[in-house]
Amino acid sequence: MSAETATKQYTALYEEHQKLGASFTDFGGWQMPLKYQSELAEHHAVRKAAGLFDLSHMGEVWVTGPDAGKFLDYALVSRLSAVAVGKAKYSLICNEDGGIIDDLISYRRAEDKFLVVPNAGNAKAVAEALAERAQDFDVTVEDVTASISLVAVQGPNSVDILKQLVAAADHATVTEMKYYAADEVHFTVSGAPLKLLLARTGYTGEDGFEIYVPNENAASLWSALLSAGKDFDLVPAGLAARDSLRLEAGMPLYGNELSLEVSPYDAGLGPIVALKKEGEFVGSAALEAQKERGSKRKLVGLKGLGRRAARSHYPVSKDGQAVGEVTSGQPSPTLGYPVALAYVDIEHIEPGTRLDVDLRGKPEPFEVVALPFYKRDK
Repeated sequence: MSAETATKQYTALYEEHQKLGASFTDFGGWQMPLKYQSELAEHHAVRKAAGLFDLSHMGEVWVTGPDAGKFLDYALVSRLSAVAVGKAKYSLICNEDGGIIDDLISYRRAEDKFLVVPNAGNAKAVAEALAERAQDFDVTVEDVTASISLVAVQGPNSVDILKQLVAAADHATVTEMKYYAADEVHFTVSGAPLKLLLARTGYTGEDGFEIYVPNENAASLWSALLSAGKDFDLVPAGLAARDSLRLEAGMPLYGNELSLEVSPYDAGLGPIVALKKEGEFVGSAALEAQKERGSKRKLVGLKGLGRRAARSHYPVSKDGQAVGEVTSGQPSPTLGYPVALAYVDIEHIEPGTRLDVDLRGKPEPFEVVALPFYKRDK
């Protein structure tokens, strides 16, 4: 086994993906399914029916103890102590300079218990930062990433699919669960009962759920979901479809739109920074200064007026002068034209502004548009 191979991580569902003929890609040190057959078919399935994703590369960190809410108020930029039990909140963990270590979701499972879910490549850094920041609080930080798998059912048929496996007594919990809420429900998997944490969250712009499951039960749950979804046009979907779906929904990707060098205010995430919450938090002084100073560049949506798509790091110009850089871009399968996210000088961020993107030496016309590019009907 080569040194490179030895460093790769495999989810508990790796063999299931192999059986389905997936092609793989490295993501955050994990071997993840890129696609099974056609990424376009998987993309359209999620918009029109449902897709099943393996998200087991994401991290899971439990924060428990009497100070859990107060501690996360200090460790993250948002006011987590105000989140109701059973609800979730999207937030950021920043360093002292206000740079973004990661964007993450925190679920409040009890007054003194939160589940923090960081991105794959940042899971270790987030767990270490939380542990370091917890020293003056009465909390326990436990990184359980290695033992937990995460699968997501996304798309308009997701409720009907889950009802095939969830106990009848819990059907109302599924159907009435609000967006950014979570609860434990009873599944029946391979004839056996299984109580799992179910969250109505996702990263596709569609209705859908994410299910946290112990590694030893992940394969049986995956198979049961595929079987239950046959009558609802559920297909397994890989990271290629996940990326085009999240881009249409205008959702940032760490490493593309977010990094240690990016301010939350530049990224359009200023509203989740709670500068007025009680007490200082990590990065609060730097973030307050960033807000007062204002942004020189901001993240915008670009709609292609031609047929060719922009890609990450392509230059953006106005009348021949460089004014920005693309962070993500590709053709939109749903909308039928190219879309991109880009950091652009503040003078050129108004919707309707015409800009050019340098596509390997040839300028292509784009127009600044409001985000998201795609929004589902509710």
